[in-house]
Amino acid sequence: MELLSLKNVSVGYEGKAVAENISFSVFSGDYLCIIGENGAGKSTLMKTLLSLKAPVSGEIKFSDGFSKTSIGYLPQQTDAQKDFPATVWEVAVSGCLGQCGFRPFYSKEQKKTAKKWLERLEIFDLKNKSYRALSGGQKQRVLLARALCAAKGLILLDEPAAGLDPIVTKNMYDLIKDINEKNGVTVIMVSHDLSAAMKYSTHILQISRSGAFFKTTEDYKNSAEGKAFLGEEDEEND
Repeated sequence: MELLSLKNVSVGYEGKAVAENISFSVFSGDYLCIIGENGAGKSTLMKTLLSLKAPVSGEIKFSDGFSKTSIGYLPQQTDAQKDFPATVWEVAVSGCLGQCGFRPFYSKEQKKTAKKWLERLEIFDLKNKSYRALSGGQKQRVLLARALCAAKGLILLDEPAAGLDPIVTKNMYDLIKDINEKNGVTVIMVSHDLSAAMKYSTHILQISRSGAFFKTTEDYKNSAEGKAFLGEEDEEND
């Protein structure tokens, strides 16, 4: 099932495009990684998908019964997020706020959803702990649980492993892939970690100032664009 599609979309600020001619479709079960140079517009594209920013041009279409409110979002961590004064449970269940409407409380079903994801991410035992007292990896799991509580099948992740040590990073990527495959959650992720992008994703969207390139991950690896970009990154890391 197609969830959303973009056709010739340009994204940017105040009517000025930073990335142009972006076209791709996302289907249920996909794991799309968005890669590109710094400043290429990856995070801006994520915010545009969430309708936090309007596209400069082009068309974004959601399938029937699916909309921006069906998307869970895990943004890049800020200092404010790292020191949020709430319990693990309060942070996670707050992902359901968008579904509450005018109700001033969470429903039984919403609380059940929060419990399910905290258990799935193996942090339910931390539910009464202060979020600010957790390790970096535990905080990211709580924020992932919050995104999953908000989601109806699709999560957007902006550098979900940024700042984590290598072991915790691998565990986070493994967990996201497991949720994608076993829970059927569709993933769109921005990442600078190209090895992880190539290992875990089903599709790649490469954004550059000159345009965008969208392919399955295997096709991307074998393409001229993919070989050039991956080769350049390897040279920079030598």
